Amino acid sequence: MNQRRKRVNRACLWFLASALTLGSAVPAFAADGPAGGTSSSTVLSTGNAPSIGQVSVNDNSTFEVKNLSMLPEQGSKTVIFTLTVHNNGTSDLQFIDYWVRLRTASGNQITVKVLPQDKDKNRITPKSSQDIGFYATVNETTQLNDLIFEIIQWDFSQANFERKLGEVQVPDDYSIVTPAGAPRTIQMNGNPVKTQIEKVYVGKNEKNYTPTIVLNMANTGSRSVAVPTYQYLIRTSEGYMYPLNPKGAKELTILPQTDKDIELTGSVPVSLSKEGWQLVIVQNAADLKLNLPVAYYTLPAVSEPDSVGTGVAYDFTNKDGTYSAELNAVQRMPWEDQDILAAKLLLGNKGTESLPLPDLTGYFMLDDNIKVEAKLIRTDKVIGLAAGGSAQYQFIGKIPYTYEFAKAKLVLQEKAAVGGGSGGTGGTDGGGSTDSASSEDLLEFEHSSELMSIPLNNVGETYKVTSVGRSASYKVRKLTTYTGDTADTIAVQLEAVNEEKRYNSVSKLVGYFKTADGTVLPATFGEIKNKISPGGTALLLMSSVIPKGMDTNGLQLMIGDAVTQDKLTEGENKPDAYVNAASFWLPAEQKEVQPKLLNIDLAPYKLSMSKIHTRGDQEGIHLFFDYELSKNLLNETNVEGRKLVISLEDREDRVKFSWDFDFKDFENSDTSNGSDPSQNITGKLLLGKKEKFRLDKNDSNFIYLVSYLKDYDLKVYESINGHKKLLASQKITWFETTD
Repeated sequence: MNQRRKRVNRACLWFLASALTLGSAVPAFAADGPAGGTSSSTVLSTGNAPSIGQVSVNDNSTFEVKNLSMLPEQGSKTVIFTLTVHNNGTSDLQFIDYWVRLRTASGNQITVKVLPQDKDKNRITPKSSQDIGFYATVNETTQLNDLIFEIIQWDFSQANFERKLGEVQVPDDYSIVTPAGAPRTIQMNGNPVKTQIEKVYVGKNEKNYTPTIVLNMANTGSRSVAVPTYQYLIRTSEGYMYPLNPKGAKELTILPQTDKDIELTGSVPVSLSKEGWQLVIVQNAADLKLNLPVAYYTLPAVSEPDSVGTGVAYDFTNKDGTYSAELNAVQRMPWEDQDILAAKLLLGNKGTESLPLPDLTGYFMLDDNIKVEAKLIRTDKVIGLAAGGSAQYQFIGKIPYTYEFAKAKLVLQEKAAVGGGSGGTGGTDGGGSTDSASSEDLLEFEHSSELMSIPLNNVGETYKVTSVGRSASYKVRKLTTYTGDTADTIAVQLEAVNEEKRYNSVSKLVGYFKTADGTVLPATFGEIKNKISPGGTALLLMSSVIPKGMDTNGLQLMIGDAVTQDKLTEGENKPDAYVNAASFWLPAEQKEVQPKLLNIDLAPYKLSMSKIHTRGDQEGIHLFFDYELSKNLLNETNVEGRKLVISLEDREDRVKFSWDFDFKDFENSDTSNGSDPSQNITGKLLLGKKEKFRLDKNDSNFIYLVSYLKDYDLKVYESINGHKKLLASQKITWFETTD
């Protein structure tokens, strides 16, 4: 009888433990940040925070609470901690006989759950210890020192079936932040990895600080460890979080007793304080729909970069006069199966008289040993340097994308003419012609690879291009995913504004999408052929086909000015490089489907449909509706490849019909075949208003289904590359007319 009672009690314990471990509440998921999700089959990382305290559960065993951390989320906070079970006895300890409860000092009970990787940990053998990880969600006002951990033992002789063994309260002085200069050990897949911030650089432009953090990871264990796809963020003293882009972290494996550096770059608005910044490492547990905190670090003092000659003007003199040259930036950008090195140089005239443009050339020297030929690109529309004037140049070279180096030197040269001739010319194609390939060194600029960051614009920010004669601004408006059977299409609406005081063409661009793990996907977009008025706007749709179901969390869009040969791309020329790169964090995708077919956004168009009804006869189905199709005349755009799909889908799957319309036909000027909206009975959707517009589908069997039909959904999709995005769907009763 006693044995049976024990078995019943043990079964009850299993049910209780399962309910506590697998509870139904799912905390909110914070989708922001540059890292992809982690499935529950992956071992989630834990930090190595100090022990808070321990509780004795019997004469030989204790439970220790440690590795407590907290991460602010939208409207809540995520708490993660480790319970270490120390079994110093001579028999197995069954963790299923115990549990840990979490409450606040005010008495609020908080549900805790076991991390997926630890859900099967139950038997702790004699003379051993076992770590069991837990997580919980608390409200946004809860602080660490509000938390109290209660250790209980299930006891069915008690009224509430449990007996409290002790509790541990978080001390007031407890801190989860690693001090500046100190290491922090992270358990990666069960392997200890010592992490430490080695250097911090902080640049600045008119809108943002541009920090670069060098994080060292040393594998102190005995097995190789693959670094998980973490999210890296800067936390300001005001509590704001800004994502960092990891360089060198994709598929990074660290061998035992070796270390690797990871460069983290990002941007923080200059309106915020630069003091008190912290580095935060987070791991996204997609199956839990949570971001779990891994480690916090106080940033050490900003390091002085070694021999970086940016932002300082240097003078050189030739027979025409004295010039100044200033290296503003060096960028490393993806290009097909190579990388582009691009050095942005500002050439100035500090004198009182105009100067011709010198015939410049140059090359890159990597790590004082590897020479890379560079091509000169003039990006400003100038024919000379007026007194006090300046012009922008770009030097570009190409290297294998896998090649790593520590520093790059730009050697600036001037071609030495033989047989006379000026050192410069008033022509618009660059420097003057020469009779010799020999060159004279003028200046050398040295730049660290750690500072080769690309300007990263936060969601909603505008990127300005200030090149002479080509001033423009760019802003990301929207991200959309179009789904297909075997692949998807991602598309970004990029708004380009002409900041010149004359009509101007939209610059030819090169674009790439970059995923959180560093994968680069080329972006395609239609060309805007019309010139844009001063202050006018063009809407570019940049798209790329991606593998089905690919994680787009943390996606970036990178753009740059297209280059062909030695100048910016014009006309039908095909780009062979690009310069002036900038990146954008993309906004969260709006996934809501409109319940009514009114004001459907088809940028630059809007569509509204009303008085919708159906009719059937021996020939098939007839769909009637009134519509208004309008266009934002302030936006130039290219709608090539975009389609509108109207789909009629019976709610019981008895019938389904669809009609496709090319965007390019919306403004068809041909008045034949009823293309005037006021006269159009069947055919194409056209700009304007139309009553009783009619669409037909031949189906001789439809008439036999009429008596069975009840309701249908009329859906409006946008289609690109054969992939669709549902924009609006309205439930309608068959053969009745809507408002």
